Amino acid sequence: MTITHTLGFPRIGAQRELKRALENYWKGQCSQEELEAVGRELRARHWKQQAESGLAWVTVGDFAWYDHILEWSTLLGVVPARFGQPADQAVGLDTLFRMARGRAPSGTPAAACEMTKWFDTNYHYIVPELAPQQTFRLARTALFEQVDEARALGHQVKVSIPGPLSWLWLGKGDAYATADDSAKLALLDALVPVYEEVLTRLGDQGVEWVQVDEPILALDLAAAWKDAYGRVYDRLASVGPRLLMTTYFDAVDDKVDLIRSLPVHGWHIDLDRAPRQLDKVVGAVRDDQVLSAGVISGRNVWRTDLDAALTLLADAKKKLGDRLWLAPSCSLLHVPVDLDLESDLDEELRSWLSFALQKLDELRWLAEALNGRPSGATEQALGRQREALRRRKGSPRIHNALVQQRVQEANDIQRQRTPFSDRQPSQHERLHLPLFPTTTIGSFPQTDEIRRIRREWRNGTASDAAYDKAIRAEIERTIRFQEEIGLDVLVHGEPERNDMVEYFGELLSGFAFTRNGWVQSYGSRCVKPPLIFGDVLRPAPMTVGWTAYAQSLTSRPVKGMLTGPVTLLQWSFVRDDQPRELTCRQLALALRDEVFDLEAAGISVIQIDEPAIREGLPLRRAAWKHYLNWAVDSFLLATSGVQDSTQIHTHMCYSEFNDIIDSIAAMDADVITIETSRSNMSLLQAFEDFEYPNQIGPGVYDIHSPNVPSVQWMVDLIEQAALRLPRERLWVNPDCGLKTRSWPETEPALSAMVEAAHLLRARAVQAEAVA
Repeated sequence: MTITHTLGFPRIGAQRELKRALENYWKGQCSQEELEAVGRELRARHWKQQAESGLAWVTVGDFAWYDHILEWSTLLGVVPARFGQPADQAVGLDTLFRMARGRAPSGTPAAACEMTKWFDTNYHYIVPELAPQQTFRLARTALFEQVDEARALGHQVKVSIPGPLSWLWLGKGDAYATADDSAKLALLDALVPVYEEVLTRLGDQGVEWVQVDEPILALDLAAAWKDAYGRVYDRLASVGPRLLMTTYFDAVDDKVDLIRSLPVHGWHIDLDRAPRQLDKVVGAVRDDQVLSAGVISGRNVWRTDLDAALTLLADAKKKLGDRLWLAPSCSLLHVPVDLDLESDLDEELRSWLSFALQKLDELRWLAEALNGRPSGATEQALGRQREALRRRKGSPRIHNALVQQRVQEANDIQRQRTPFSDRQPSQHERLHLPLFPTTTIGSFPQTDEIRRIRREWRNGTASDAAYDKAIRAEIERTIRFQEEIGLDVLVHGEPERNDMVEYFGELLSGFAFTRNGWVQSYGSRCVKPPLIFGDVLRPAPMTVGWTAYAQSLTSRPVKGMLTGPVTLLQWSFVRDDQPRELTCRQLALALRDEVFDLEAAGISVIQIDEPAIREGLPLRRAAWKHYLNWAVDSFLLATSGVQDSTQIHTHMCYSEFNDIIDSIAAMDADVITIETSRSNMSLLQAFEDFEYPNQIGPGVYDIHSPNVPSVQWMVDLIEQAALRLPRERLWVNPDCGLKTRSWPETEPALSAMVEAAHLLRARAVQAEAVA
């Protein structure tokens, strides 16, 4: 019989129960015991759902209070000194939260640990912070307690843990900075014994299989990292349970010698993202190993073509027999929980979709068919699957002749603006901005009142007039506050927007939306990605009315705020029946229309956010050039038609920029704002080394932390930036939008930020006078 299992399950709950419990705990509205009770209930529910789907084991270790990498760091005792963790005590839940959100044990602010994107996804992990002479110890026991929980409920258990080399590769520390990060490998001698201790303890608990996630094997690894696998796994494979080496997000067929040589008991490969690797990997798997085939997408929500999957797996099944296992391609963390909750979607569109629970059903049907003994119910399910795929392929909802014609004509559109040095004087004359100009990234706090009026307007209990009045009042409040504290370039605050992607998708054709299709982005932050099912067109202006109203309230420039084409693409569930670059070009053309309309309405500064452009970078360098060419081209297609005096901004956050700095420069935005406060301005190194020619706003206020930064904190950060880049090209701004913060947090933080800019200007004047 073919074994089925999953690499991980969404932890937030179908109704975002974990999010609500976390936020209540952080606000002091529930106890730690009550919070932990929610976690236990969610784990029990999810294990029950996995067991009922026929999986061989339930997966333990995929639950996390904030992030699974942070969970593992605390288990290893890797807690920066500023969080005051005693070396001889267990790491508690509050310490974990302080690391994620920034807070010392005394309650005073402390810099939160750095956060960045999980490979090429929109999930964010907390970067392990490695100290000089970093030590490791077994400092947290939640994993073992959860194994006992699952076994007490009668489940067979497979445990999931981050692999030692991938965890170490994800970590950072100034003491280990080398070109290939190989200096970190010196820590293995201290790290591996803790892994041995973990595996021994799991074995003592009766765990038979441990899933060891090593996603870095899908990267272009330096030789030193590949060589380390042998000596690490020679030790780990001899301890306790059998090991399933798990890879995902790209192919590992270039590492077949490693696959043959490592003494692990099985491999998992991603056949959704890289089906081409199957034959080569099957040929490398030893007779004493299993192969887990990740044939069901863990990253997208479209139904699987199970007939195609059967064809793909047929030869592997003949060779491996029951040593061929089936699983999703990666953890189901990246998809919503349950399609059955989506009663608002029309029946045709629902028939095209598959969420986490439905993907477990697909696994069961596929396994029965692969075994050659499908039940009558499975035969019916396979028939429904075939019919849904047939109807989707021929649906008139997918294709729009006008959009396809515009895409063809876009080849003739000029992509280049006047050089930055030539257009800068006209922008200066129009905007009259001071040294160290201040701005924000776009959104302002979304109050309960604003969320209520939006909700009531959507469900028809509030009139258009009442909605319009409330949104206008909030925009005016936001403008007046910004004027009062002295910001230089204002925003309207985006009170009308539920999400920076969903808002635009609702106003574009070719998109659909779920009611409960939530996925975790980081911590308690959940997003509801739209579904791009067809060709994309902008039927009417999307932002012009609200932005023009905001501009009518003030003589200071108000930014038009748009989400860029690559980010709209990356943060949606994208149709899989055409190349992603073609969908991105359709999005760019829709945004180009909006940019022109904003400019015609008198908006002098337009920001097109692209926080996901680095996220979309393929894992393998061989594919980088093609991706970056079409990604940059899409941004230029959206922005290149404006006048020289119109200032184009873009925003990027929680990414490493070194690898793509030349492409960022090719985007030719007049101003780029980036996240740098958590990294202490270290991300500016790439811009300094490249001699980035345009203006840049390094974030000085970490909006993902509840901390209110001091004036001196922000002055120090900008002065660090001024050591790397000319001060006349620097802006002062937060890291990201303020939607998730409260007004009581935002008001003092932005006031301090403006005061910091004023101090910097005064110091610059004094320095010039002395000179």
